[in-house]
Amino acid sequence: MARSSSPLPPVPARARSTSAHAGQRIRGAQFRPAPVAAQRASMTFPSRPLLLCSALLAAGVAQAQSSGPSAATATSTLEDPSRPALVTVRSDDRRVITATDSRPAAFEMNWTPLKMPTGEKTALLGLNYMVAINEDWGLGPAAYGAAKGEFGGLFTVGFNLQRRIRIAPEWHVAASVYAGAGGGVSSDKIRPGGGLMIRPELSVRREFGNWYLGAGVAHTAFPNGSGNIKDTSVMLTLGRMDRFLSFDPSTSGMDGRTGDRTGMGFDEIALSVGAEKPRTGSRTRGGVPLTGRKGKAGADLRQYFGNGASWWGLEASGAASGGHDGYMEILANAGQDWGIGSERLRVGGQVSVGLGGGGDMDTGGGWLVRVGPTMRWITPWGPTLRLDAGYMKAPWGHYDSFQVRGSLALPLEKASRMLSSPPLEAGTIRAQSWYIAMPRFKEFVFKDGSRASVTGLGLGMTRDFGGPWYGTAQAGSAALGKAGAFSYGMFGLGAHSPKWNGVRVGAEALVGAAGGGGVSVGGGAVTQGELWAQWEGTGKADRLRVKLGVGQWKALGGDKHSTPLVSLNIGWAFGTLGPAAKR
Repeated sequence: MARSSSPLPPVPARARSTSAHAGQRIRGAQFRPAPVAAQRASMTFPSRPLLLCSALLAAGVAQAQSSGPSAATATSTLEDPSRPALVTVRSDDRRVITATDSRPAAFEMNWTPLKMPTGEKTALLGLNYMVAINEDWGLGPAAYGAAKGEFGGLFTVGFNLQRRIRIAPEWHVAASVYAGAGGGVSSDKIRPGGGLMIRPELSVRREFGNWYLGAGVAHTAFPNGSGNIKDTSVMLTLGRMDRFLSFDPSTSGMDGRTGDRTGMGFDEIALSVGAEKPRTGSRTRGGVPLTGRKGKAGADLRQYFGNGASWWGLEASGAASGGHDGYMEILANAGQDWGIGSERLRVGGQVSVGLGGGGDMDTGGGWLVRVGPTMRWITPWGPTLRLDAGYMKAPWGHYDSFQVRGSLALPLEKASRMLSSPPLEAGTIRAQSWYIAMPRFKEFVFKDGSRASVTGLGLGMTRDFGGPWYGTAQAGSAALGKAGAFSYGMFGLGAHSPKWNGVRVGAEALVGAAGGGGVSVGGGAVTQGELWAQWEGTGKADRLRVKLGVGQWKALGGDKHSTPLVSLNIGWAFGTLGPAAKR
């Protein structure tokens, strides 16, 4: 696989699916299925990277349910014969889902120069992951961060919608619109307003196999409240075409089989806590020396290769204590380790590159580099315990620090998926969902003593544990109100009821980090509890989810203020193949 100019490390190719339905791949540039014969002759696919801003979801292993007729091995359809999944009935009377739904997908990175209201120049680095809605439209999560000038810490998170039009065998035009929320570095002259960011784009791309390069025009604007950041500029795009494999979410808890990674394509997720100590020379944007220790909370996703000894991944974390609320970083990781006395106890090293800032820390243009040793113990029960340390530096800013953190990692795939060419595997199907999340916080307390309501926009994710339990995460920022630059990332645990007439109810509790926008949150640690009701689609819209929730948000530092919240979440559900449940 060719090396790109992205900060992401190289990703190994992955073997084509051996499922009963090998799936669809992107043909040319459009989100269009290819003929089955062409699929079987296609080259291997890379594993899918997915941008995760801030804290992510947890996953686990639980008891799965089994059902099916008592019969010898046979093949039948699910309850709905129109669905593309096949079922094999094994000799032990358990049904095994042997086919997956496969959709074209694409990962894009773009570079957008931006002129600020003061005349200063910066540029936004954007990362987008899109899954096909149909053969021409794609939708998925995206994030943008400042990567030039003196605006490190300017982040937004949201969704990108894209329409592709074929104009020649190796050329296509893409019309996109991104809607997200965030902010960061601001002043009386540079204002993100309420935090909402809109970015329409029109570009032309040239394809080189599964890769493509393009250029076009993008308009970036923070249009609401007192926002005055806006500019139209020429942008560049680098993309990779891929596919997204999944099971029907209604088969969650059943046995499944596939020859490739499903869902987001990652093997492991970890939740972490740590601390870092700034070194001499670190300072705030106003030039004040930084000396205090900062606590951090976050999460990361990893995909392993090279017999499980090498990995690449994505990490997001934020300040949770130390008076730097609003600080956030998003990093790409690559590492290698070796067994010491046992393959389960491993030591090695890791290098990370990405963007970070906020919390009045001088990271310059936002670029961060980190290197350091790692240690992990793969327990006999499935989870992995990690301990790592590192030295982090902002090359074009005035910040460097030593840091240490501990992580609890949970498997998303079987250990044998860590090979460069994953074999045909069996496991337990787990339902997972992505949401466009829109929480309404009734009354935030600001540092100047004022109070106001704020509406957020962000990403929500859930993953089934089995039975009523699931892991959940939310990451987003203020979009409406006067808290532009306020951002949050939380993860936690929830429970839901069975489905009655297409509706479920449930409850969840989350903890995490938040800050920025003048909101009084102390060191940054926050918690949230919520009750919800969810409608689940039927027919062709069976993966659609619409969830309404009510709850309470609370800051754990400062004056520990809290506020009621109401949330609207619109989501899409799918099934992934996790480790086999113990029976």
